[in-house]
Amino acid sequence: MRYIPFLLSLVFAAAPAVAAPTEGVRIKALASIEGIRDNPLIGYGLVVGLNGTGDRQQTVFSVQSLTNMLREMGLTVPPTAILVRNTAAVMVTATLPPFARSGSRIDVTVGAVGDSTSLQGGILLLTSLRGVDGKVYSVAQGPLILGAYLAGRTGNSQTVNHPTAGRIPNGAIVEVAAPHGSIEGSLRLDLHEADFTTATRITAAINQHFQTEIARTEDSATVAVSIPPAFAQRPPEFIAELERLTVEADSQERVIVDERTGTIVMGRKVMILPVTVMHGGLTVEVKTTYEVSQPAPFSQGTTAVVPQTTVRAQEDKAHSISLPQGSTVEDLVQSLNAIGATPRDVIAILQGLKSAGALGAELQVI
Repeated sequence: MRYIPFLLSLVFAAAPAVAAPTEGVRIKALASIEGIRDNPLIGYGLVVGLNGTGDRQQTVFSVQSLTNMLREMGLTVPPTAILVRNTAAVMVTATLPPFARSGSRIDVTVGAVGDSTSLQGGILLLTSLRGVDGKVYSVAQGPLILGAYLAGRTGNSQTVNHPTAGRIPNGAIVEVAAPHGSIEGSLRLDLHEADFTTATRITAAINQHFQTEIARTEDSATVAVSIPPAFAQRPPEFIAELERLTVEADSQERVIVDERTGTIVMGRKVMILPVTVMHGGLTVEVKTTYEVSQPAPFSQGTTAVVPQTTVRAQEDKAHSISLPQGSTVEDLVQSLNAIGATPRDVIAILQGLKSAGALGAELQVI
């Protein structure tokens, strides 16, 4: 049985939308300091101590890695002579925070890259973690915490969560501090979301607070700030004072639509124009049944299956919704839900509103 839906939506609009006010937000939540950021690290290593759930013989690189490590320890073993089920090749990742010094500890994440079925009970051997420049910044080692398990064998098994990836809290030691930008003399604020209005308001808030023209808007995503003489020897204190300032952030209202799952995410104050929506549905049902055609006794015919197809069309009565000035998308959705509209119907109507210029927000389909 197949159902072919048709949607009819008529949209009429007029008058401009009104933007909803926003509350003050700390600069710390709106921007970051250029050059002061996290640095991703990655490494390749071996996990040992598994209970027969490691890589199989077809995973060649794990056996090769084990033989190379044994060779460095003075033991030479041909790779073809090794059959170890308690070892797994893994990729190790970590994030090196800014200003992390030698001796600091960071968390690491470990994931299997071969055909290991579980890393439960495993221990990561000493693994170098490198940055994008190829330099070693940290080394990791220690027992894994999975939060998952695999019990049983072959068809009689039970798996909970994801047993081929785990974490090692404080499992890596920083060997070299990560490079970072200088904060002497001046700094630059990089907005997380580029917006000329927000950048201008940040500049005004900084200049007003410090009562001097130390900030300048360079573009929609960057604000340059000069450290005043009073904080010349105390840049961290100046940054702490800077981050506490609040501004009224101005951002584009958005309605996020995921048509694959029928999910709609929107702000409660997304405004729409005075609008009238007519909604109706036409459903065409195509149904196929199979009947068996039996020949008469002692005849020369054969038994055959004959398909019987029927087509039925049903059109629902169109519903009309009128929303006055000052209505929001939330009001529209509630009205559509009252007449039995599905999420996919709402998505189609929102697209119609955007095409008609009646939606006071950006419609983003993911």
